[in-house]
Amino acid sequence: MRVLALDTALDACATAVLDTERRDLVASETLPMIRGHAEALMPLIARLMEAARLEFADLDRIAVTVGPGSFTGVRVGIAAARGIALAAGKPAIGLTTLAAFTAPHVAAGFAGTVIPVIDARHGHVYMQIFGPGGRAAIPPRLAALREAVEEARTRAPALITGSAARLVTAEWPADEPAPEVVAASAPEIGWVARLGAAAQPDRARPKPLYLRPPDARPQDAARISRQ
Repeated sequence: MRVLALDTALDACATAVLDTERRDLVASETLPMIRGHAEALMPLIARLMEAARLEFADLDRIAVTVGPGSFTGVRVGIAAARGIALAAGKPAIGLTTLAAFTAPHVAAGFAGTVIPVIDARHGHVYMQIFGPGGRAAIPPRLAALREAVEEARTRAPALITGSAARLVTAEWPADEPAPEVVAASAPEIGWVARLGAAAQPDRARPKPLYLRPPDARPQDAARISRQ
C-alpha cells in the first residue's frame, strides 16, 4: 500500500509517501512554519511526488491530520487531501494530531499512559489520554492547563508529549516525581502515514476536529441583512 500523508495542522508543513510493502518512507519533507501553509503545501507535494517517482494514480490512499490545531492549517490540509483523493479516485483518511503525537511512543512499547497535549492558548490545551497499547481512555477535548496537570498526575507513570508538554510540566508540583516529557511542535509525518495505512476508511473521515470556536468572528456591524 502506498500512502501520501499530509500535515498542516500545527507548526509544520509536512508530506510523506509510505510504501507498506517496503516498510519504509519512500520520500518525506517537513518545513517548520507557523503560518504560510496554504502557499507551501502544493509545491511541497509536487516535490515529494517527483522524489518518490510516483503519480497520484499510483497511491492507494491519502492521509491527513484533521486537528486539533490551527483552524486555517487544518482546512488547508483537508482541502488538499480531499482534492487529491477525488482526482485520483482513492480514499482520504483523517487522523488526529493527538493520535499522531502518541503513535511513536506506543510503537516503542511505553508501558504507561501517553498524554498528548497541544497549546490551545489562553491557559488551555487540547488533550487526550491513551492507555497501554494505545487504547483511548478519553476522547479529545479542550481543558484548562490546571485540569490537564491533574489528569496527568492521576495516571502515573505518564509520558507527556506535544506542543504544550512543557506548559503542563511547568505547572507540575515540585514535591512529586516529574513525568517523562517529549516535547514537539508537530507530529512526525511518518507516523501520520503509518496511522493512515492502518486506519479503516469508513471510520476515519477527513473531517475537521474543532474543539473550540474560532477566535476571529464576524463583527455584527459588518453583517449584511438577509432578504
